[in-house]
Amino acid sequence: MQQRLIHVMDPMCSWCWGMAPLLDRIRQRWPDLHLHLMPASLRANHGAPLDQHSRQALAAHWQAVASLSGQPFGDPQALPTTLVYDTRPASRALIVARELDPALSWAYARALQEAFYVAGQDVTQTAVLVSVAEATGYDAGVFAERFDAPASAEQLEQDLQWVEGLGLAELPILFGERDGQLALLSTGYRPEADVLALLERWLAAGEGRQSVVLS
Repeated sequence: MQQRLIHVMDPMCSWCWGMAPLLDRIRQRWPDLHLHLMPASLRANHGAPLDQHSRQALAAHWQAVASLSGQPFGDPQALPTTLVYDTRPASRALIVARELDPALSWAYARALQEAFYVAGQDVTQTAVLVSVAEATGYDAGVFAERFDAPASAEQLEQDLQWVEGLGLAELPILFGERDGQLALLSTGYRPEADVLALLERWLAAGEGRQSVVLS
């Protein structure tokens, strides 16, 4: 039997940052359960830097996510003036982290989210993406080389097509995958206890202790 979790996320998705503590809890409770990160780009190829209206809208949204999740958020007004809200570079970096060292990939994803949402760094810039990778434990030179490789861009397109084919609009998404069969554990922001209960039932079903239907 082969099983793993698939976490569909965008590093620049505030609800994904809001759900990060859930992933931390899962990693702590089931350290041997493989977590496969799948990128989804909510905002791609936005050509203009964030204007004042966009920053005000982000501030209201981030405050709402912070109130519900308890996660820390900085002020969008403090983001670099040149920042273009294009999530593809960060999503591509997520693939590089996943391919180079899956065991470090969640630590990298979380550090990337914190760099953006708390520290206000421009995670659309390659230098920032590589710096965060190095701080997480990756070799900076290898990471940068793999990030620039055409294969990483191609893999991103394949992953985005897979996610689009799911037909699920809300991020983040968490699946359990067992022997090629997917079980939807959560989509969008959900209470931690609810997701953990479903995950426990799914794992128990795999151990043959009970038969369940997940919805």
